Amino acid sequence: MGKLYESQKIAILYFSVAIILFGAQIIFGLLAAYQYINPNFLYGIMPFSIARMLHINAMVVWLLMGFIGSIYWILPYETGRDVVGAKLGKLAWFLLTVAVGIVVLVYILKQIGSGNTFTLWFITEGREYIEAPRWADIGIVLVMLIIYFNVAMTVLKSDKITGLMGVLLIDLVALAGLYVAGMFFTPNITKDQFWWWWVIHLWVEATWEVLVGVLMGWALMHVLGTPRKIIEGWLYLEVLLVFGTGILGLGHHYYWIGTPDYWLGIGGFFSSLEPIPLVAMVVHAVYDAGVHKLQTVNRPALFWILLQAFGNFFGAGVWGFMHTLPQINLYSHGTQMAASHGHLAFFGAYVATNIVFVYIILQHLRAPDGPVLDSKSWKIAYVGMILSMFGMVGALLVAGFAQTFLERAVGGATWQDYIMAQLHPWVKVPLKWRFGFGLLFFLSYLVLIYDLVTIGKKKPSTELKAG
Repeated sequence: MGKLYESQKIAILYFSVAIILFGAQIIFGLLAAYQYINPNFLYGIMPFSIARMLHINAMVVWLLMGFIGSIYWILPYETGRDVVGAKLGKLAWFLLTVAVGIVVLVYILKQIGSGNTFTLWFITEGREYIEAPRWADIGIVLVMLIIYFNVAMTVLKSDKITGLMGVLLIDLVALAGLYVAGMFFTPNITKDQFWWWWVIHLWVEATWEVLVGVLMGWALMHVLGTPRKIIEGWLYLEVLLVFGTGILGLGHHYYWIGTPDYWLGIGGFFSSLEPIPLVAMVVHAVYDAGVHKLQTVNRPALFWILLQAFGNFFGAGVWGFMHTLPQINLYSHGTQMAASHGHLAFFGAYVATNIVFVYIILQHLRAPDGPVLDSKSWKIAYVGMILSMFGMVGALLVAGFAQTFLERAVGGATWQDYIMAQLHPWVKVPLKWRFGFGLLFFLSYLVLIYDLVTIGKKKPSTELKAG
């Protein structure tokens, strides 16, 4: 086992909880997917609205905890020293973990009730995707401030500030600050939705995208030995596009909350530009490593890096651009096409990033001196997750495509049209396929867990050969 800094011990704590929440996300997703097929399943016990809410919130929290763990992991490498305020960092992990457990229990045990100030502070805010009660909102911001303190003080006490750390410090301010936008409340629905989208779009799609750029840049340097100047050059372009176009990209949401219709075109165009530098960074890194025949001591990490780049490009970029174009979005908005885009984007951009760092950590723990980290089971999990994810994405795309015709183009977007569309075979059958591919994804997750527990414990037969 390689030497572990206190910072990296904190990283392992975060990832241990993140992987468990990943499994919870899949289980609640399967439950919600089955309730699409059989709405009476667990009626009165676990309604669809709660299962869906837990599915999405578990996804957001496990990804966030993985990102935080990744930050703590790279910190000693980038600064040359251990984290400042390690005890405070461990306290933040403990508070976040306990808070998540309490919020989940409240969601499950208190499903209905009156909407008042007490509910807003202690039960749920009732706002889609950011349902967490106000006390938990404040707790998330405080945890992010502790993480910022850990990173900032460590960087300030190091000999130099690298480009990666400079971008990370800026992004962490936005990561804490933008979440505050979700705490505003106004009875004006347009203003309320305006601030809500600043959290949903800019917090998740902008600050996370930049953070992933930092993490993937470091991973490329670690796994493939990519020169820092290549990584930081593309990263600066990523920051320019995300923060330069991200606010304008919000426009494809603004149109639907009562703002002028020119926002639909502006938003549809600019929101598609964000993933381009990240895929270019990976392509450049792979091209640079080609002269070394892509030799690496961590094969699963390399393959998940490649999946992250192209999954992000197609999921967030191509799939997003496909249905946010104004001419299409007029019909596709709110259909399963959005769910198709969301599944592929989050899997490609964020899930793959966290799994990359899990394997980087395992290499440090089990094969720090160079034997190739490899196994058959990671390949099975890798292929299984890709096939099942594309199966779900394709099924949702077919269902969404049918909805655009049946509900919007032909019907006229009334409630009756929506109900009739849900009963149509072109919508019902793909949703059954989605559930089947979801089961395959869960099985692949179990194989992944098996691999994480066993990989590197036996000396592999393949050794790294000198180039």
